[in-house]
Amino acid sequence: MTSASSPASAALVRPEPSAAELDRRAFRRRQSIRSLLISAASTIVFAIVVWLVLVNSPGWSEVKRSFFDWETAVRSFPDVLLGLWLNIQVLFFATILVAFFGSLLAIARTLRGAVFAPLRIGAAIYTDFFRGIPLLLVLYLVGFGIPALGFTERLPMQFWGTIALTLTYSSYVAEVLRAGIEAVHPSQRMAARSLGLSYSTTLRRIVLPQAVRKVTPALMNDFVSMQKDVGLISVLGAVDAIRAAQIEVASVYNFTPYVVAGLLFVALSWPMIRLTDWYTARAQRREQMGGQV
Repeated sequence: MTSASSPASAALVRPEPSAAELDRRAFRRRQSIRSLLISAASTIVFAIVVWLVLVNSPGWSEVKRSFFDWETAVRSFPDVLLGLWLNIQVLFFATILVAFFGSLLAIARTLRGAVFAPLRIGAAIYTDFFRGIPLLLVLYLVGFGIPALGFTERLPMQFWGTIALTLTYSSYVAEVLRAGIEAVHPSQRMAARSLGLSYSTTLRRIVLPQAVRKVTPALMNDFVSMQKDVGLISVLGAVDAIRAAQIEVASVYNFTPYVVAGLLFVALSWPMIRLTDWYTARAQRREQMGGQV
């Protein structure tokens, strides 16, 4: 009875770190605190120097009046914020479509067998084309070219902006996912197939989960870039945050609404940026974590 339960009880005991390991951890904590204090002090000093250089420059009063007028910012804020809601809607639907079509493209590029060569070649041509052409040109071609064909009734410009974002960012996401799929060791596929799993089941349950974990930081960075580029739909005439700011600038002859729009975009992207940095650092710590001594 005792001998049978001893292996299980031994497996539940967590090994205690040695004195040397505890000393190393204490040293790392001290170094981290010291680095944090130095970084904070240097950042404050740098910010003060930059501020003094700006406020003492010859044209600061004119720049302050043209770009940082508080009354103009307060007056334009509601309209710019309402335009930002349109950007958020476009971003929401574009994210779903990019995730779907990007996954299909990545899977198409990793299909094995000669019979799937047309799919592989077509997916490669697609990704090469839309990664090479600027998003601004895609917006013009989709937003003004497709409606000119007359196949559809008049649709809002945010619809065509969503399509253009989907076309462009699907190619980037597809390549990131393809890299993740190819990074999964072939033994994973072989083991799954030897257990009787079909190709689609192996891809869905074995390969894709591992691939997504490997490339999650890159996917999150693509999402941050799309949060920023969603503002380009203003070139189609959609009254988003940037277009609303442009209307305000034309009415008051002051560039402060552009600053308001920029700050709102930063506020929109900042949580995802911080989450991306946190996840990347967490993944790096897990990869570099050494054993206890």
